[in-house]
Amino acid sequence: MSRFTEDQKRIALLLLHEPKTAEELNSQLNIPYDKLLDELRGMLKLKVVEKQGFPTKYRLKDNIADEVRRRQQLGEGDSNLVRIRAFIEIQAVEEELLKRQLDKLSKAIKKEKAFNVYDIQRAKIEEADERYSSFLEVNFSVKDFSALIGFMLFYGPTAVEVLKPEKLELGAQDLQEGLVDIADMVNKYAAFIASKMNKQELDDFYNRLYK
Repeated sequence: MSRFTEDQKRIALLLLHEPKTAEELNSQLNIPYDKLLDELRGMLKLKVVEKQGFPTKYRLKDNIADEVRRRQQLGEGDSNLVRIRAFIEIQAVEEELLKRQLDKLSKAIKKEKAFNVYDIQRAKIEEADERYSSFLEVNFSVKDFSALIGFMLFYGPTAVEVLKPEKLELGAQDLQEGLVDIADMVNKYAAFIASKMNKQELDDFYNRLYK
C-alpha cells in the first residue's frame, strides 16, 4: 500500500502554499468534513502536518514541504512516458543483513540513469519462521519500454502498478529491444541453471517444464 492516501496528497498540495483551517480545506476540496478530519488526524500521526494558532490551522512540516516541491519539480521536468509504483520484497536470515540489502537495493535503483525516482519507501521489518522480511515501495518513471523490462528482470518486483499513461503506443523498435532483453536474460538464467544440474536433474526439469 502507498504510505499516503490520495486525499492526503491533495491536502498536502494545498498546505504547500500556506497553513489552512479544516474549514478552509473543506471549502476547497471535495472531501466530506468527517473524512477530512480523519485524513488530517492520520497526517498528524505520520508527522506530516502540525497544528498552529487559533483558530487551529494545519501546517505542512518543512521537510515534507521540501519533498513535495522536489517531486513537483521532478514531475514538471520529467519527459518519461511511463510512471510506475512497484513493490520489491526482500528476505534474509539476519536483520542486519536485510537492512544492508535494502540499502544496497535503494542505492542501485537511484543510480539507474533510465529512471526518475520520485520516492522509495521502506516497510517495517517483520520476523516469521526465523526469517526477516521487508519490502521497498518505489515510485518512479522509466525512459522507455526496454528500461521497464530491465527493471522487471533485474529487480524482480512482487507487484507493479502503472500510474500513467492510461494507454501506451509502442514502436516496433522499442518492442524489439524489450523482447531481445527478455530473451537474453532468460537464456542466461537457463544456462546458469543448467550448469548447476547433472544430466538426470536437467532431464527431469525439462520434463516438468514442458509436460
